[in-house]
Amino acid sequence: MRRSGNRFSVNAMSAISTKGRMHFMVFTESFTAEVMCRFLDRLAGHFDHEVHLVVDGHSAYRSQKVHDWFAAHPDEVGLHFLPPYSPERNPDELVNSDLKHSLPKQHRAGDQAELAAATRRFFRRCQRQPHIVRGHFGGPHVRYVRDENLMSF
Repeated sequence: MRRSGNRFSVNAMSAISTKGRMHFMVFTESFTAEVMCRFLDRLAGHFDHEVHLVVDGHSAYRSQKVHDWFAAHPDEVGLHFLPPYSPERNPDELVNSDLKHSLPKQHRAGDQAELAAATRRFFRRCQRQPHIVRGHFGGPHVRYVRDENLMSF
């Protein structure tokens, strides 16, 4: 099989709720504190109450820039860290898995713009199916979210 050698990727982040809502952002640059702050600005702009995010230990979440963002927006978004090496406790990891399994089956993107468009289509499709988003909170390792009801935006 001939290969072109062209490699490209896009990054995405999302926030899901026990009520079936999803917010997302697709971007081409690396995931940094600046990107996280941009996502937080977008997320906070959608709500008139505090939203709680459960995140893993990525360095962007622990950066000074993100801490400064939270200091400037104390009642908009709460941040809760998962224990180290516990992706099974993060319901959003199931969204990532769905994305990775969905995209290659549809068609192979020819460039980064096509891949970004296909990724956005996937997330928009998820937004129209809240019952699927809610289903990511059904497993025994993520029930803590339902019990705490923190993610009910």
